[in-house]
Amino acid sequence: MKTTMHAAELSPQALRERRAYYERIGEHSMTPLWEVLGALVPPSPRTPAVPALWRYAELREQVMEAGRLISAEEAERRVLILENPALRGQSCITQSLYAGLQLILPGEVAPAHRHTQSALRLVLDGEGAYTSVDGERTTMRRGDFIITPAWTWHDHGNLGDQPVVWLDGLDIPLLRFLDAGFAERSDAATQQELRPEGDALARYGSNMLPVDFHQTPSEPTRVFVYPYERTRAALQGIAHGAPDAHFGFKLRYVNPATGASPIPTIGAFAQQLPAGFETAPYRSTDATVYVCLEGEGQASVGEQTWRFAMNDVFVVPSWHALRLRADRDTRLFSYSDRPVQQALGLWREQRL
Repeated sequence: MKTTMHAAELSPQALRERRAYYERIGEHSMTPLWEVLGALVPPSPRTPAVPALWRYAELREQVMEAGRLISAEEAERRVLILENPALRGQSCITQSLYAGLQLILPGEVAPAHRHTQSALRLVLDGEGAYTSVDGERTTMRRGDFIITPAWTWHDHGNLGDQPVVWLDGLDIPLLRFLDAGFAERSDAATQQELRPEGDALARYGSNMLPVDFHQTPSEPTRVFVYPYERTRAALQGIAHGAPDAHFGFKLRYVNPATGASPIPTIGAFAQQLPAGFETAPYRSTDATVYVCLEGEGQASVGEQTWRFAMNDVFVVPSWHALRLRADRDTRLFSYSDRPVQQALGLWREQRL
């Protein structure tokens, strides 16, 4: 039993009386707040998550082996979950976010379904696959940031001749905590095409909107693909002058119709670090998942330091100081639960 700060000053008789009291109230499913208050209301975040790095070059063969063991149709989604080492068995990379590596082989289809969990896809490896969202397909190209908003029908297919791997990021742990998860399978494996590819990007992603269109910040973005060629061009376009000491050159993705995050529960970011640049230490309350899209360098998270390279994934837990160093021009994608924390007035940062 955890004792209060002053328990050591009590007599053996008083301690026995307290233990007996705790046992009696326990029979009524009650517990004393004063025994757990320090853990419930800590002076600063005490996350159980730990820093971790997944090297894609070491994992790729395990991902491909999954393709030899089970089909995309049988699995529904052939994914290897990236579990935080301190949260094994909970299917999460942070306490609020999920991450996994999904594989689809040539000729396969991951059948259509929908769910209240919001998802992002970041294409890492291979060409020829597509994602279809509510009747519109988009070709998946490396570095593309693709969204399947909550409760939208989506399926994946591979029309090419090589395996395609992407990173899945979802708010599964958050919805599990809220007991708000629903899912539904489609009767058809693939969706009927309702709009040509590129329609959503043309209507909603060109600094213009349909004349009668109105959207609230809580509604899902109609732009469900953010092509990497645009992201890369935007980062290169701002990469002049002195980089920010903590971020280098960093942008956040937005729903162009509202300016809010494309996913209400997940924020997404892209940043460029010039060769030889090292960031000053930075920490924030939103635990963040990073992916290296180009370049290589070093990440120091708390007391740990790793080398990272292209397609590597690493996680920075809440309120852990992060320092990045780029050996050459480097571009990183990242996502976190920042929009939720900001909506609730909880988000904090510290530029050290």
